[in-house]
Amino acid sequence: MQEHDMSWVRTEMALAQPAPAGVTGFSAWVRKNLIASTGDTILTIIGFALVAMILPQIINWAFINAVWTGPNRTVCATVAQGGIQPDGWSGACWAFVNAKFGQIMFGTYPVEERWRPILVGILLVVLMVPMLMPSVPRKGLNALLLIVGLPIVSFFLLVGGAFGLEHVETARWGGLLVTLSLSFVAIVVSLPLGIVLALGRRSKMPIVKMLCVIFIEAVRGIPLITVLFMASVMLPLFLPPGVTFDKYLRALIGVSLFAAAYMAEVVRGGLQAIPKGQYEGADSLGLGYWQKMYFIVMPQALKLVIPGIVNTFIGMFKDTSLVTIISMFDLLGIVKQNFSDANWATAQTAKSGLIFAAFVFWLFCFGMSRYSMYTERRLDTGHKR
Repeated sequence: MQEHDMSWVRTEMALAQPAPAGVTGFSAWVRKNLIASTGDTILTIIGFALVAMILPQIINWAFINAVWTGPNRTVCATVAQGGIQPDGWSGACWAFVNAKFGQIMFGTYPVEERWRPILVGILLVVLMVPMLMPSVPRKGLNALLLIVGLPIVSFFLLVGGAFGLEHVETARWGGLLVTLSLSFVAIVVSLPLGIVLALGRRSKMPIVKMLCVIFIEAVRGIPLITVLFMASVMLPLFLPPGVTFDKYLRALIGVSLFAAAYMAEVVRGGLQAIPKGQYEGADSLGLGYWQKMYFIVMPQALKLVIPGIVNTFIGMFKDTSLVTIISMFDLLGIVKQNFSDANWATAQTAKSGLIFAAFVFWLFCFGMSRYSMYTERRLDTGHKR
């Protein structure tokens, strides 16, 4: 048998070569994203021109000419307005935000008891961070402590009246405390309730389906302000004499039910996107209805509608500002309420307070948005080409 010369066959793998210089690095990113075409180049030039015009003014107002500390309005007012600033001065009055910071965070919660909401915030962070990290084990225990344990502990800490803690009425709550507590409870309640409503709307039982459809369409057909007004003003009229509910609790229930109706439609969209073969495959395995939903259908449906779920959460977080209609003051409400303080009435006070409130809202909403994008990328393994 004739032997073949194998000297030309490679006996080891070739080393990986670096990518061409023209397709990597900052210059390649600029060519791809900013000047890929004539239209992109024109838009990039216009964009940089607008930034060059606007950004210096923003920096001057927010940082260079800003006033950071001060006892009253005189530090943020011009001489003509009775202040110490030169005429024509324009800068942010962060001194107002600094002076009212405690109220912006906690409302009129007693100063000597503010360690209680601070402790609740620390517990929230301690439980939330490992819950959001995929590599941390014991997710079930973590979720139980976050969803069940934290609200119970927070109730006794914030309301008091037990374990030697001073009782603090919810009417004294305000600021970021109200915004975070309302949105957190509404998120925790609306997602599972929305899932149940979505399943009920697709149910084959006529009565269950009808009840779910009526609830969803009725709630989605009216604005949240109306829901809050009904919960605060109209609901007590239908209660027996002497029976009442805390105003904060009414707002909590109203926001949660309102968000659950929207969440139900988001989840229903995910359920309808699941191919029929998934249902048939689960049936062929002999799985019951709840087993099929828990193990097969719902994980796929929720993964598909992550953007819609987070969008509902973000909208809910911002809509907490509407509780001012029932005389509760969240972050934005407290800021606007302090505009009437004569000690800080200046031309720059309102601008500074509103921009600070907008920044806080943006910070939380941007964080939720970025985490949802991370979760989408992490779970998008089944659709990669």
